[in-house]
Amino acid sequence: MNKSKLRIGLFLDGYTVSAWTLQMLERLVNSECCEISLVVLNNNEKAPLQNKSLYSKLINNRGRIGSLLVRKCLDAAYKTLIERNTYTRDSHEDKNCEDILNNCRLLKVKTNQKKCSDYFYEDDIDEIRKDNIDIFIRCGFGILRGDILNVAKYGVWSFHHGDNCYNRGGPAGYWESMYGWSETGSILQILTEDLDNGKVLYRSFSCTDPLSIQDNRSNYYWKSLSFLPRKIQELYDTGEEQFFAKVEFENRHPVFYSERLYTKPTNVEVFKLLLKKIKDKCKKILTYKLYLEQWILMFHFNNEFSSSLWRYKKIIPPKDRFWADPHVVFEDNKYYIFIEEYLYKIKKGHLAYMCINEKGEYSDPVKIIDKPYHLSYPFTFKYEGDYYMVPESIANRTIDLYKCIEFPDKWEFQMSLMDNIKGVDATLLFHNEKWWMFVNVVENLGASAHDELFLYYSTELLTTDWKAHAQNPIVSDCKSARSAGKIFIEDGRLYRPSQNCSGRYGHGFNLSEILTLTETNYAEEIVSRVKPNWDKDIVGTHTFSRDKSLHVIDALNRRWR
Repeated sequence: MNKSKLRIGLFLDGYTVSAWTLQMLERLVNSECCEISLVVLNNNEKAPLQNKSLYSKLINNRGRIGSLLVRKCLDAAYKTLIERNTYTRDSHEDKNCEDILNNCRLLKVKTNQKKCSDYFYEDDIDEIRKDNIDIFIRCGFGILRGDILNVAKYGVWSFHHGDNCYNRGGPAGYWESMYGWSETGSILQILTEDLDNGKVLYRSFSCTDPLSIQDNRSNYYWKSLSFLPRKIQELYDTGEEQFFAKVEFENRHPVFYSERLYTKPTNVEVFKLLLKKIKDKCKKILTYKLYLEQWILMFHFNNEFSSSLWRYKKIIPPKDRFWADPHVVFEDNKYYIFIEEYLYKIKKGHLAYMCINEKGEYSDPVKIIDKPYHLSYPFTFKYEGDYYMVPESIANRTIDLYKCIEFPDKWEFQMSLMDNIKGVDATLLFHNEKWWMFVNVVENLGASAHDELFLYYSTELLTTDWKAHAQNPIVSDCKSARSAGKIFIEDGRLYRPSQNCSGRYGHGFNLSEILTLTETNYAEEIVSRVKPNWDKDIVGTHTFSRDKSLHVIDALNRRWR
């Protein structure tokens, strides 16, 4: 029996919407689980301009004009001195969505506006009820309050681009970037009368860009456009009872908010923050001129689990390259460390290996796989007597499998496990008679590769038939999504090393215990966090690997140029 599609209503200010909104609406229009049935358009009139002379307007508004001129100067200074370059496509470029919504019923309404809130009139609410909408999506109007919040069966769903535990209000992405917070949150919620404190449907975190408000904002807007299609699909697949039982459970605790209500900054605030940004950027430039931040390897031999990082010894490469992403293999009574070797001159990495013995004596790296595109993260594992490797090849938009023909030097391309995918740090695990692939995926162009971990499974290794896990993405948090090495068993427990990319890429790593791993459910819990605090010259670390008694990490080492 075919299910009926969920009926979706939209609140819009007009048919001109931001680029990320258009892409989200396109996904909904093309969805097999929902249909956009009603568009409610904001028909409130803008306040008419008073019929006064230009001289009168200038005189009457001279204070405001002065304030606007000061803000223009401050904004120009910020863009010239701080945000000189942007690297992420603008999520707020104007787009027109009228063509994709031309089959939807249109209703234009005026609201009773009180401060920043919109209250719908009863006649309009009665008219809206005729469409039997399941979900309303707020993409326009002001703060919605009153009976309109209950007009749809499952409420009004709305984004809050900020972590509502620490940042309510706005502007989106501004305060996180200007204050240099380590992460920027975003949520999808069902609206209530309490501003930014609705029932949370989806919560995610991104690494903050402290040098570009636009890039900081665009990154997590591009990512968050997937939240709503995912949750609508989940509601359709699991059904109302199971879906909202989960929502109630995840929102079961009362929550206090003790921070300020963030609003548009004053000129004085902008000036102070600009001075702070200039100071931070000067410090960053000076640090870059004086120091080389270089990925190195660190190792320790210990028959037990080696947990004291100050015991690890450094392997420092020449200044023209770095060594990172170590994966350890013990074979024929010898230790091998497979690494990414990145050459600064050509700005590209290849894969190599080093030999090391228990005296700490190690060989120079030997190149094993090199391509015209960048390679890293040489995930290495043994299966049915043969060694295989899955390097990161996001630049080629593939997840490739290599087989070792003659260990450890000769590797042969076997097949692409996945094509046309922007995936990083794919990590495979054979568990309960299935292969599991953990990989961070960039689902929307412009989003970060650090934020969302996807899981796929298959009964075979040599196949392209990898099924997506029902909970994908299983982690949506820059603090713990991206893989940091081979999943391993310790004292009968399964642990997944994961990167902590808050603040900066490669800030630290975690150990997460995998509590549940089935085709329909996944759960993990962070049990240990590693930060670069054990050595004054170490400013980051993001990979952990071990085999037998050899433990290896990589570390971002600061040294004089």
